[in-house]
Amino acid sequence: MSEIITAEDLRRRAVLVRKGHQFEDMTEGRVFDHHWGRTLTDGDNAAFTTQTLSFCPLYFNEPYAQSMGHPRTQVNPLLVFNTVFGLSVEDLSEGGGPFLGVDECEFLHPVYVGDTLTARSQVISARESKGQPGFGIVTWHTEGLNQEGYKVIEFNRTNLVRKRGALPHAADAGATGAGATGGAS
Repeated sequence: MSEIITAEDLRRRAVLVRKGHQFEDMTEGRVFDHHWGRTLTDGDNAAFTTQTLSFCPLYFNEPYAQSMGHPRTQVNPLLVFNTVFGLSVEDLSEGGGPFLGVDECEFLHPVYVGDTLTARSQVISARESKGQPGFGIVTWHTEGLNQEGYKVIEFNRTNLVRKRGALPHAADAGATGAGATGGAS
């Protein structure tokens, strides 16, 4: 017979494990070479393109893409963006803190089915938040490269980044209201 585990049992056993980096790790000029990379497959491209209702034939019709001068099916640029952004999360924002935006996004070179993308990011600014005392505001310049070393995309992204020692959520400490909502400043 199996043991019944209640929600209270799970809460009691749960241990908060910090992930990612904190604000104090984000010194201007620091470079993060993000892990492993990701090979984009035909299935990735077809699923993403269909789910986002992006019916440009360059993204799912190889003969059409070749007739337009491409060697094979082109990967949907928004999938390229999401992949490169995703590769950076473990280093830059997994430690917690709201996403504030992306600026200056440029697609520099086509990506094709079968290409492997890697990413690196550099801290371009970091300052303490005036409105969220447990956070800083950090902007990174992120570059995505293919397996041949061509830069295929670049963008700046900004997040609130938790300071070392700041509570993950006000509710976790039994606090009310402090830092639970509100924008960055």
